[in-house]
Amino acid sequence: MCKNKQEEKMDKGKYYLTTAIAYTSGKPHIGNTYEIVLADSIVRFKKLNGYDVYFQTGTDEHGEKIQIKAEEAGKTPQQFVDEVAGEIKRIWDLMNTSYDNFVRTTDPMHEKKIQQIFKRLYDQGDIYKGYYEGWYCTPDEAFFTESQLVDGKCPDCGREVHMAREEAYFFKMSKYADRLMKHIEENPEFIQPESRKNEMVNNFIKPGLQDLCVSRTSFNWGIPVTFDEKHVVYVWIDALSNYITFIGYDPEGNHSDLYKKYWPADVHLIGKDILRFHTIYWPILLMALGEELPKQVFGHPWLMVGEGKMSKSKGNVIYADDLVDLFGVDAIRYFVLHEMPFASDGTLTYELVIERINSDLANILGNLVNRTVTMTNKYFDGEIMAPSEHEPIDDELISLALETPLKVEKKMDELRVSDAIDEIFTLLRRSNKYVDETQPWVLGKDESKKARLGTVLYNLLESIRIAAVLLEPFLPETAQKIYKQINTDKTDWDSLAQFNGMVPGQKVGTPEILFARIDAVKKMEEINKINEAKKEAEAPAEVKKEEAKEVKEEVVEAEDDGLISIDDFAKIDLRVAEIIKAEKHPDADKLLILQLKLGDEVRQVVSGIAKYYEPQDLVGKKIVMVYNLKPVKLRGVDSNGMILAAQKGKKLTLISTLEDIPDGAKLS
Repeated sequence: MCKNKQEEKMDKGKYYLTTAIAYTSGKPHIGNTYEIVLADSIVRFKKLNGYDVYFQTGTDEHGEKIQIKAEEAGKTPQQFVDEVAGEIKRIWDLMNTSYDNFVRTTDPMHEKKIQQIFKRLYDQGDIYKGYYEGWYCTPDEAFFTESQLVDGKCPDCGREVHMAREEAYFFKMSKYADRLMKHIEENPEFIQPESRKNEMVNNFIKPGLQDLCVSRTSFNWGIPVTFDEKHVVYVWIDALSNYITFIGYDPEGNHSDLYKKYWPADVHLIGKDILRFHTIYWPILLMALGEELPKQVFGHPWLMVGEGKMSKSKGNVIYADDLVDLFGVDAIRYFVLHEMPFASDGTLTYELVIERINSDLANILGNLVNRTVTMTNKYFDGEIMAPSEHEPIDDELISLALETPLKVEKKMDELRVSDAIDEIFTLLRRSNKYVDETQPWVLGKDESKKARLGTVLYNLLESIRIAAVLLEPFLPETAQKIYKQINTDKTDWDSLAQFNGMVPGQKVGTPEILFARIDAVKKMEEINKINEAKKEAEAPAEVKKEEAKEVKEEVVEAEDDGLISIDDFAKIDLRVAEIIKAEKHPDADKLLILQLKLGDEVRQVVSGIAKYYEPQDLVGKKIVMVYNLKPVKLRGVDSNGMILAAQKGKKLTLISTLEDIPDGAKLS
């Protein structure tokens, strides 16, 4: 008795994959977007391969950084995350990702369950109250000890940290450390790639786990602790638990059918920078709750721009929607999936994207499909001929076509997506070579070779069909276009087992260009013009929103060409100040944080002079400052005053004084 497709899917069992949930501090760049595309390619392949798949992604919406950004934007935190979450979902949809559930940690259901989880852990003695004092990284919302810092900075993101002390609840990590180590040793696939596992074991577990801070009191944008509401649940318990709360985990044990079916997760797909939280904190939390651990945590590498990591402060951010406008969805999907090695970082530049489109997509794939369909239309009026005249030269192509699905399956089981794509393109390259070997345009000139020509074109069409089915998880739109051109509905996994999917007597469709070749010089000129226009368009807004409040001390100029009275001038309190400390702002490359001495008083001023002065060159300088300026927060740092400077062209000079004038002296 034949099984239907649903029964066939169930035969291979369930497959639950999650991405890390995106932090709603801003629009995700292409490096962030890579993860959702990678995840989508994996789950699409698993569906093709016969698995019952559940794919979850979403947004992480609580925390101090979001509260600060919302305040700076003049919005409530909820308004802020609603907008950013909407933008993230828009980009995920733009990239044609097939998630089953897009979750948000501000969901009331999730918040209630987090409160129940926290209370349960407290009641069973895994959480206790204490005080935390340590080095705190605001962007990562993480505390570190002195020994964990790298060159005095955050070991995860490399940015500045500051000393913080506050009342907090702590989770007893050490209680479960031995059990976690045993699990890692007994399950070698739990942390992948192997290099990531070694890093976690040697750098964090073996030196000894410290108790984890799991609540905060210094901000309120989070889930309140029900029995101590001045505390909010720390982001990692809140965010990590999404993997179980949104599929029906119940802290009281009344789990949903969805949870019973799909948990434990088969793969948590995350960036390597948050591996520690997913391979140490998260499994220990699950152990404390008495739940099974995920089968695997895969820490994928980063997508770099040129030689560096993407960041807004470096000005090298590239967004997925801009790339799609330039090159199309599938071209960008192909690039990020193919150019990312299994365990090392990949590189993106516009030039590399153009090169890959021209060499792989336009030439190897697009040209093969186009000329095969064109020749079928030309020589047989589009009709697919039966392969009636076999020759030994056909064997290698047919053999490779039948072997390729198994090779791809093996690579995908190891999450080696780039290598899996290479296997498909090996088949496409061999098909192009087969065209050159058989020379169908020569066969077409000899009427006696019609049967042989029909066989050659059948072999090419069938090889293209097999390649298209295998490409669909990676290039879904392109695969559909190929199916239409070669006119096939044989697109399931079982159809790949035999080399007979194309139906003689049917007609192929009309040939269409899948990927047009790009003139690299003209395209780069277009891209440069677009980028320059964006800079010009954004510059006025930047001046109004940031430079007007962050960097207006760079240029001293009169407003509106008007004159002021002596009374107006008398309102300005100018003082001599000595710079005793200068350091870079942790969240803004063009800002410096200055400590200014004015007699017995020390003032902190944030100034936009980082591109003109190195911090170490400023210490000891005496400058002029506006003493009675209203205090403000600039990128989350208090600024109490403004220093004066003069600018001509690209040069900026601080207004200084004679060294013998004491700091604190008033100018008049």
